[in-house]
Amino acid sequence: MHDHKDAIRRLKTAEGHLRGIQRMVEEDAYCIDIIRQIQAVQSSLNKISTKILEGHLNSCLITAVRGDDPDERERVLKEITEVFETATKV
Repeated sequence: MHDHKDAIRRLKTAEGHLRGIQRMVEEDAYCIDIIRQIQAVQSSLNKISTKILEGHLNSCLITAVRGDDPDERERVLKEITEVFETATKV
């Protein structure tokens, strides 16, 4: 991940948003409003995850694929597969 500052900024924003949701629950806010805010945080986290994955693909993955170590190539490709498998589990 090359742009740590952007990722940290986005995570802090999501953290603040999540605290707001906690407050909404404590204050017994309307359920649909809470759900919408949760969905907004989930969307934000998905965007952060995508940016981090992009950085990984453009650095670590490319380095491994261009390298001479077949075990390292296999390891990095397996990691990517596992990330997608985890993301698609319900």
